[in-house]
Amino acid sequence: MSLFFETIRVENGTIHNAPYHNARLNRTIRENFSLCTDYDIRDYITPPQRQGIFRCKLLYDTEVHEVTLTPYRRRNYRSFRCIDAEIDYRYKSAERKEIDTLYDLRGECDDIIIVKEGLLTDTSIANIALFDGLHWYTPKTPLLQGTFRASLLSEKRLKTKDIDQKSLEKYTKFAIMNAMTGFYQLKDITFQF
Repeated sequence: MSLFFETIRVENGTIHNAPYHNARLNRTIRENFSLCTDYDIRDYITPPQRQGIFRCKLLYDTEVHEVTLTPYRRRNYRSFRCIDAEIDYRYKSAERKEIDTLYDLRGECDDIIIVKEGLLTDTSIANIALFDGLHWYTPKTPLLQGTFRASLLSEKRLKTKDIDQKSLEKYTKFAIMNAMTGFYQLKDITFQF
């Protein structure tokens, strides 16, 4: 079985969103190994004592195997290719061959949006949100239940909805979100189908 990982934002010595990462990590272990654990990522991460944003990758199965911290720089996005795929990525697995294969189909686009059974899910590395002029919506069934997405849903800053590919143009704003980018609203984005 593959290893799993958490990607955690560490900023100016602070570990972000730890309760949501802990919940996903412990749920993943319970559902994949039938073990009841109560790991806390804060027991494994020693934040750098300098200013800046770091990407912490915590690699695990039934125990934590490796923790790495690297400086983080956000990617720029201008275009997404929508790609149909039947893929299961409900756990944040270190084995990402299917996603990497789909990502390679992006052509000249910066990233992909995976479409499953006609419905939008996620990009290769982030959950998505769309604004209809009144509310921000995120797909009801993403590929991965992201930790930042979970925090925004619990704060009622997002609503869930089935979003089909055909209705994409009805939305006025588009954002990606994950532990590292936070809620990142993109401007002047193009979509290819």
